[in-house]
Amino acid sequence: MTWLAGRVTRFWVNDGLVDLERATVSVLDHGLTVGDGVFETILVRDGVPFALTRHLARLGRSLLGLGIEGPADDVVRGAVEAVVSGSGVATDFSRLRVTVTSGPGPFGSERGDSPPTLIVTLAEAHVWGPSTALATVPWVRNERSAIAGLKTTSYAENAIALAAAKRRGASEAVLADTQGRLCECTGSNVFVVIDGEAFTPALDCGCLQGVTRELVLEWGPAVVAVHEAHLPYDVLFTADEVFITSSTRDVHPVVRVDERDLHVGPVTRVLADRFTACAKEDVDP
Repeated sequence: MTWLAGRVTRFWVNDGLVDLERATVSVLDHGLTVGDGVFETILVRDGVPFALTRHLARLGRSLLGLGIEGPADDVVRGAVEAVVSGSGVATDFSRLRVTVTSGPGPFGSERGDSPPTLIVTLAEAHVWGPSTALATVPWVRNERSAIAGLKTTSYAENAIALAAAKRRGASEAVLADTQGRLCECTGSNVFVVIDGEAFTPALDCGCLQGVTRELVLEWGPAVVAVHEAHLPYDVLFTADEVFITSSTRDVHPVVRVDERDLHVGPVTRVLADRFTACAKEDVDP
């Protein structure tokens, strides 16, 4: 792992901090063998994890949705604090990941009776540019899936879609649901602006209940109308503005969807400014 070369880096695995060489899990862990686990990605800025309470609440919802009994909230918070303070990674702008799996189990999908595996890692966060591009893809999100709306470690579909988008010069792939409605991107939520109002797909389209998405819906109406809605996939080619949201992107303007060029419009700008101001005022909203 060249991106960690020369660094003194420590991660949390199950019961405590360990050096990189000892940061291992069983080859029988179901998070590895069948993708049976959940995770959260949390931005750490100036040494403080942003919106930690919301992220841990969503982690709990994902665990409940998979039927996994995860570690207690105070255990996870303790692991987060230990990693942020003792990982050896700079925390001015970094990416914290909390992963919980169902633990080691038998071959196949049947779970064993082992306790869950808890892993907390920290790495430098990617600094995104001032705007980005999206690519449409032929695959869809199944809004009726057993894991729809859950942030699970079963990310192969996202990896395929993102690789396809990157081959076309985009940083994100944007998917429809099975009914042809706009859904989400592989690691972010999508918003469109129509006639001065912002819209994002409703949760029953199968999209993840993103923390940044949630905060835009809460904070945004103070400056502009923001709605959840059912939107046709091709709204990406008629909307006045498009932007995406995620924990490491905040409100990120989109200036290209496939071959369609867009401008960073006034609604996107005002929502981005509103989010930045509110996030500075409250780091755990």
